[in-house]
Amino acid sequence: MKNNDRRMVRYSEGALLYSMGLTMFQRLAKEANAVYIIEGMPPLVKCDVFETYIEKYRAK
Repeated sequence: MKNNDRRMVRYSEGALLYSMGLTMFQRLAKEANAVYIIEGMPPLVKCDVFETYIEKYRAK
């Protein structure tokens, strides 16, 4: 699923990138512990951590 060259994205960018709703992306990113909060900035999601986490949902 590694179809992006960006290391980190904001919630809205990630939802578009992974073709899912904003709320679902936020929930999965938090479950994956891929969210980084830096004072004064919107939260960022680390893509490689997120992608590793969502691999558990792959259909077999």
